[in-house]
Amino acid sequence: MKMHWSTLLGLFGLLSALSRSYAGKVLVVPADGSHWINMKVLIVELHAKGHNITVVRGSNSWYIENESPLYTSITVDIGKFDTDFWVMLLSRLLQIKRHGRSFWSEMEIAQEIYSKFSEVHEQVCNMTAMIFENEVLMKSLEDDADIWLMRNDFTFEFPRPQMPNIVYMGGFQCKPAKPLPDDLEKFVQSSGEHGVIIMTLGTIFGQLLSEINDEIAAAFAQLPQKVIWRHTGPRPASLGNNTLIVDWLPQNDLLGHPQTKVFVAHGGTNGVQEAIYHGVPIVGLPLSFDQPDNLSRMQKKGTAKIVDIATLDRNVFLEALKEVLHMPSYRENMQRLSRLHHDQPMKPLDRAIFWIEFVMRNRGAPHLRTQSFRMSWIEYHSIDVILTLTATLFIFAFVTVYMIRYFCLVLFRKKVKRE
Repeated sequence: MKMHWSTLLGLFGLLSALSRSYAGKVLVVPADGSHWINMKVLIVELHAKGHNITVVRGSNSWYIENESPLYTSITVDIGKFDTDFWVMLLSRLLQIKRHGRSFWSEMEIAQEIYSKFSEVHEQVCNMTAMIFENEVLMKSLEDDADIWLMRNDFTFEFPRPQMPNIVYMGGFQCKPAKPLPDDLEKFVQSSGEHGVIIMTLGTIFGQLLSEINDEIAAAFAQLPQKVIWRHTGPRPASLGNNTLIVDWLPQNDLLGHPQTKVFVAHGGTNGVQEAIYHGVPIVGLPLSFDQPDNLSRMQKKGTAKIVDIATLDRNVFLEALKEVLHMPSYRENMQRLSRLHHDQPMKPLDRAIFWIEFVMRNRGAPHLRTQSFRMSWIEYHSIDVILTLTATLFIFAFVTVYMIRYFCLVLFRKKVKRE
């Protein structure tokens, strides 16, 4: 299964049964985890504007509540899901990586991911089959999608052509920082002129291998900065007095605090976009999924330093931190991206809501679809063009060979006559 969950913010599959007041019915088929956190931002805004929202959720959903004042839920029974699945997967992948990077280790990682995601794939397929067994309904949904909301923008991406029905809304979940809780604010202010480093690896990867945690903690202990580290595993043995371990942290509010100097992150889309929004450079520890790609983009733009988890030790990690802390270019480049992100005619969330309501008001947006959508598979894949060019080439080759053969025969006959 190849679905760009880090790029497409769920599926606004059906916008139907609309009233003339433009308060519509919205069916949402979201992804879980951090993707739901994003989707909920849109749902809150749509609900505030009077839209009627229905959310399809699996019975094993982590974050999508069965009952909510914001929406009506449809729960599909897809069995139980092992809550330790992601922890076990991460631990296994890290163990493979730490044994050394080679062709066979890469193949082992790929096989591990494939086998684990086969289970997830099977559950998703079962859920999809239970919802969309009707072929007519499937075809109507496929005919699936007038507007695509992409949760990125060109401060993060690189320029490329796009279709009119592609709407970029990168950073729509970002917002100005709120005041920190008193105890956290006191800790941040105690950092003085050195400032604070934030480390979090997202909602899934709350802990690494103990050997990696010890190396990270030892590197932090050698810095004058204070560190706030979201960590849910055993307390590292080498933890310094400058490091505060927490189960949860207000990531957006800390990134927006003027004392924050560096963000140590795994490279999830949410964290990267919030770092851009607030202008905080990154030390990246990519683990899996879209994270290496996200951080590679930021490194190319001069706003992040990537540390390979397979070779991480206290010295490597410490040097990466010092580089980002003391080289002004990292912060300057990130703040430049932040200014570009903020310099827009309307906020990304407002743009997303506008286009959703645009589809409602106009009963779809077929005029924005690419013409290729209406082409047959022969036209879409240029089979007719390929066959025409192939036939032309064949005829040209045949005529060329025939002409050469003809002239050779004429010359041969003249030579025979002379002799």
